[in-house]
Amino acid sequence: MNIHNIPQIKHTDSGNFFLLAGPCAIEGEEMALRIAEKLIGITDKLEIPFVFKGSFKKANRSRIDSFSGIGDEKALKILRKISETFGVPTVTDIHTNEDAAMAAEYVDVLQIPAFLVRQTDLVVAAANTGKVVNLKKGQFMSPESMKHAVQKVLDCNNQNVMVTDRGTMFGYQDMIVDFRGIPTMQHYATTVLDVTHSLQQPNQTAGVTGGRPDMIETIAKAGIAVGVDGIFIETHFDPANAKSDGANMLHLDYFEALMTKLVAIRKTINQF
Repeated sequence: MNIHNIPQIKHTDSGNFFLLAGPCAIEGEEMALRIAEKLIGITDKLEIPFVFKGSFKKANRSRIDSFSGIGDEKALKILRKISETFGVPTVTDIHTNEDAAMAAEYVDVLQIPAFLVRQTDLVVAAANTGKVVNLKKGQFMSPESMKHAVQKVLDCNNQNVMVTDRGTMFGYQDMIVDFRGIPTMQHYATTVLDVTHSLQQPNQTAGVTGGRPDMIETIAKAGIAVGVDGIFIETHFDPANAKSDGANMLHLDYFEALMTKLVAIRKTINQF
């Protein structure tokens, strides 16, 4: 996939990696606009191609009382407002076949969650919208197996597909990133590294996912060093009180410093 095919994306000739970033979930209009404005200022300054990320609903929850969203249409309208206000593309994840057509009316990229990437009907529904499709690699899948998920999109006459590594299960409550998988998956599609989800610590006894945000910089630097095409990072101005995945999000205050380091590494890598 050529990232030029993502509507409204900027800085595509900068030589930088591209970035998918934003909060885990859309909690409200003010918070989403605040995060988007900050990220757009950083990415414009550093000339990083940027797609704003926000889940319009969270269907995969450990507990029935966990936050799942503010309402589908309400959250999707906020994503569209961000796109129209700032002139940037947006991405959200979908969970059912019906979600595909609905979300496609509001966003530019449809993301298939890792737990659902083998669901053929869902992948096909996303591909048939004609939108860019981002396939998250299942925590239980090998990099090599992602070629079949990619092929499902291609078989729908949609060439705009990318894959995202979000780590692999290591035991019951930890994740690891096998960086050998990045060049493997690049044979099939444009490849992204989901830094923050790779640092989740799922299946906690409290029913709330943990994480290792202290390792975000380490994993992100490694991903850029091995030549990943894009980086995915969830961020929030108050992770401790975020309604979803706060334990592994990057504090928004630290975002520019990290991006500055990653851009410097990419410039060095581009010389080889």
